[in-house]
Amino acid sequence: MRAPTPSLFDQSALLDRAERLVKAARAAGADAADAVALRSLLISIEVRDGAVEESESAESDDFGLRVLVGKRQAVVSSNDIAGDVATFAQRAVAMAKAAPEDKFAGLADDGLLAHDFPDLDLTDNTLPNVALLEAMALAAEAAGLAVKGVAKSGGASASAAVGGMVLVTSNGFRGAYLGSSHGLSMTAIAGEGTSMERDYDYSSVRHAADLDSADTIGRSAGMRAVERVNPRKVSTRKVPVVFDRRVAGSLVAHLASAANGTSIARKTSFLRDKMGQKLFADGIRSVDDPLRKRGLRSRPFDGEGVAGKKLALIEDGVLRAWLLDCATARELNLATTGHAQRGASSTPSPGPTNLHMDAGSLSPDELIADIKDGFCITDLIGMGVNMVTGDYSRGASGFWIENGKRTFPVSQVTIAGNLLDMFRAITPANDLEFRYATNAPTLRLEGLTVAGQ
Repeated sequence: MRAPTPSLFDQSALLDRAERLVKAARAAGADAADAVALRSLLISIEVRDGAVEESESAESDDFGLRVLVGKRQAVVSSNDIAGDVATFAQRAVAMAKAAPEDKFAGLADDGLLAHDFPDLDLTDNTLPNVALLEAMALAAEAAGLAVKGVAKSGGASASAAVGGMVLVTSNGFRGAYLGSSHGLSMTAIAGEGTSMERDYDYSSVRHAADLDSADTIGRSAGMRAVERVNPRKVSTRKVPVVFDRRVAGSLVAHLASAANGTSIARKTSFLRDKMGQKLFADGIRSVDDPLRKRGLRSRPFDGEGVAGKKLALIEDGVLRAWLLDCATARELNLATTGHAQRGASSTPSPGPTNLHMDAGSLSPDELIADIKDGFCITDLIGMGVNMVTGDYSRGASGFWIENGKRTFPVSQVTIAGNLLDMFRAITPANDLEFRYATNAPTLRLEGLTVAGQ
């Protein structure tokens, strides 16, 4: 490990530049303005067959300036504003004057801005060097290859990154946050000839101390691949379907996409008229929490400076909230939920942070104990989801369930249904873990169509 470069974690210079941009924009004729500075550093190593295949190191600071002239707005961006910020700001104002009016555009109201920034423990105080990352990736690959039945490596990778945001607005907000991330993954290939199967495992965390070991990652990837060898096909039928914890979060992600304020305002979501309605069974709760300690998407304020807070999208099975930024909230005659996301070259738009569905009371084994004939999904393929209608169709692989037990591997099937029907049929297990940005326990759904041979 090595101590981080002090300047990397010092955002004072970025704050000063963002303030200069905002002042220059006001001087150039903007009625309001905000500026963001996005810092990123990435070090990554990919290995295959015991040798380094790719090594990457990148570091950048990107700046974005949004200006508003009346209800017209424009965004300009650059990775270098050390020169004439006045010219940069003048160009943004000229663009805004030529833009069409947007009656919902504007900065966040003063009363919504964050003033206290909680310590979310997002930043590691050390970063690995390239040699350590290489050793970790090689160890994960070796552990995967050591699993009986693994034929070859699909590669392993290790990475470390630092990223953060500075935001300054013309109505007085000034804030910054930074976070680190560490990742390790391995892909294993089992079988032989035309009957080879691959699978993977990975770990992604804020602090290196929380990372799964290379041995754990490699062995898990290898065992998953071996389990998938010699899959069978099944005939088309309607059966109970179980989403393994690794893929169950995808259903929660679809919920968040449908509850996105932009989709609601544009009337392109199947949830557009479902506010206050029962979508899930009693007791089911789905929460977005930007303030989770060490969360992969945690942040003390959103892309407009609005304070972060926990938000229940689903409470006791009922849809209770959309994910909103200021513009979509104004369009829907609601208040922002503090979910604005921001890039250097884009206006704010709503999106989730740390999203999860609460655990249920049954263990995964108890959840499938009464299934005589069913399908446990461990991998999903493709993105066949229509967010306007809720129609769902995706390729899947996993294991067939017979008499309450996982039996043989299954591949080349399609699962189909409608998300509204699927949501109503969900029963969660008690095995929730916060491993990803979007998390769910093992989920059981009744009566989904499995299309096979």
